[in-house]
Amino acid sequence: MITAAFDYHRPGTLDEAIGLLSEHEGSAFVIAGGHSLIPMMKLRLAVPEHLVDIQNIAELSGITVSASMIEIGATVTQADLIASDALFEVCPILRETALQIADPQIRNVGTLGGNVVNGDPGNDMPAIMQLLDAEYVLRGEGSTRTVKARTFYESAFFTVREESEILTAIRIPVPPSGHGHSYQKQKRKIGDYATAAAGVILTLSGGKCTDASVSLTNVADTPLWADAAAKALVGTDLGTEPIKAAVDAARAITNPASDGRGPADYRTHVAGIMVQRAIHAAKSRAA
Repeated sequence: MITAAFDYHRPGTLDEAIGLLSEHEGSAFVIAGGHSLIPMMKLRLAVPEHLVDIQNIAELSGITVSASMIEIGATVTQADLIASDALFEVCPILRETALQIADPQIRNVGTLGGNVVNGDPGNDMPAIMQLLDAEYVLRGEGSTRTVKARTFYESAFFTVREESEILTAIRIPVPPSGHGHSYQKQKRKIGDYATAAAGVILTLSGGKCTDASVSLTNVADTPLWADAAAKALVGTDLGTEPIKAAVDAARAITNPASDGRGPADYRTHVAGIMVQRAIHAAKSRAA
C-alpha cells in the first residue's frame, strides 16, 4: 500500500527535533532506520502527519565503553554493534544478538534505538536490554529522564515514552568479567521474527552460579525478564534439576499468541527449549 501524506523533517540538532515533536505533538513520529515504522505506515496502522528523521543528528551516534558503563547512541545501527570490537570485548551478547536480526541490508540501516523503543514484542534487542538491566535516556523539551528497560514496556507497541520525547541513548552496566552469555532464537527462516527466543547471562565461581539473568522474546505482548527463572539457577551447579526449574519458571510467565509461527502451547514449549539451550551455552562460555 501507499502511505498517507505527511510532511518530512530532517533536523540537524536534538533540540530542533524535540521542538518539532512538541510543536506537532500527537501527529509527529520519529524515524531513524524506518524498518518498523514504514511497513506500519504502508498498512495504515500508523498515519503520522509529520515524520521527524533523526539520522542527521550527530549526538545520537557513537558507542562509548568505560570500565563500568556502556553508552550507545540511539542511531547506532545493528551493523555498528557487530563491528565494534570494544563492545564485543565487554558485552559479546550484543554482537551475537545483532547477527540474528533480519539480514545484512536491514542491519546496515536499522538502529538499536528504533529496535528497542517502538514496543514491538517481536524485536530482539528489548529482551537483551532487560537481560542486561539497561536503561533508556529520554529527552523532552526542557527535561531528561532515564527509564529501566525492565519497566519501559507496557503492552504491544505501547511504552512509557511520551510522544514529545526522543530516546537519545541506551546505557548498559558492563557485565562481570568472565561471564557466560547466549541468545538462542528459533525462527521459521533467516531474517524472521522469533517463534520464541531466550537470552541468558551467567556468572560462575567455584563451580556454582553466583549471578544469573534470563529474558524472553516474542512469547508475550512485551519482552519478558524471567526473574524467577534466574533465581532458580543462582547458588546451584547448573545441573539438570535447577535448569529444569528455570525452564518451568520461564514457561510459566509466557503468554504467546497463536499465529503463523505456531499455536500458543507450541511457542511456550519452544521458549523453554531456548532457555535450556541458552543456559548450557552460557555455562560453557563462562570463565
